[in-house]
Amino acid sequence: MLRHVAAGIDGSPEGLAAAHWAAREAVRRGTALRLVHAWEWQPRPAPNVPADMSQRSWAEDMLGQASDSMRAAHTGLQVITHSVADAPVGALLAAAEEADLLVLGSHGISGVAGFLTGSVSQRVVARSPRPVVLVRAGECTADEHFSAVDGISPDEIPETPYRDVVLGLDTARPCDELIEFAFDAARRRAAPLHVVHAFSGPPAYAAIDRLAPENGPELLAEHERAVVTTLRPWCEKFPEVAVTETVTEGRAAGELIHASAGAALLVVGRRVRETRLGTHLGSVAHAVLHHAPCPVAVVPHA
Repeated sequence: MLRHVAAGIDGSPEGLAAAHWAAREAVRRGTALRLVHAWEWQPRPAPNVPADMSQRSWAEDMLGQASDSMRAAHTGLQVITHSVADAPVGALLAAAEEADLLVLGSHGISGVAGFLTGSVSQRVVARSPRPVVLVRAGECTADEHFSAVDGISPDEIPETPYRDVVLGLDTARPCDELIEFAFDAARRRAAPLHVVHAFSGPPAYAAIDRLAPENGPELLAEHERAVVTTLRPWCEKFPEVAVTETVTEGRAAGELIHASAGAALLVVGRRVRETRLGTHLGSVAHAVLHHAPCPVAVVPHA
């Protein structure tokens, strides 16, 4: 299939915001955009389906309108639509299999609290074989860029600089897929990459071990060296990306949520693993998906 970015839409404001974000990402990547809508037959139509329309007709009409909107906003963008009578989670996971990236909408809470993922989005993120980006309702082009001079919209001045891409880095278990995704996202936007690494100090009983680094400057310097060492080959591979690092003692989720304020994109990882309860999203990814104020990319890795 033609390389593409996929977006799951359902007629909601957050779904439309996800589609527009996916369209911009498709333009950045030079790929097509695929709009996917899954619907399940119900004895009674859903509340958002007009009484004089079938679910299938409404889905096709909604996809058509969204497709027209994407083409109008991005001249030359190839848009493909796909309506499938299937459970949303299964349909979106199948769409992710064929895409470079899957983009989903997320219900907004507030500009400060971030956004709350619905059950479908959360289950897809936890199981997707491809990176998934969560976009909240109201997200628009201007949110990805710094303010233009005299309040001119970034749509009118495309060269208006992008805001930072933020990467959450765990030096104890770094993974190539996650780091490369973040560097590539920054490169495509000509944006700075802000790498955040948070660590916990050793427990009190570790003080008896003279080989363990103590709290304070020594421990901080050790983690700073680990970050520099981990990033060095990627900085050499992406020399055009300006990188800054924040290394601090604290909770990773809280530090990432703080760093994501005013960012264009937050990138975190999801370790692919099965537990006896099924797939596992991870506490950091779970927290930022609920509270980060910018779009969040969750990258699966081994």
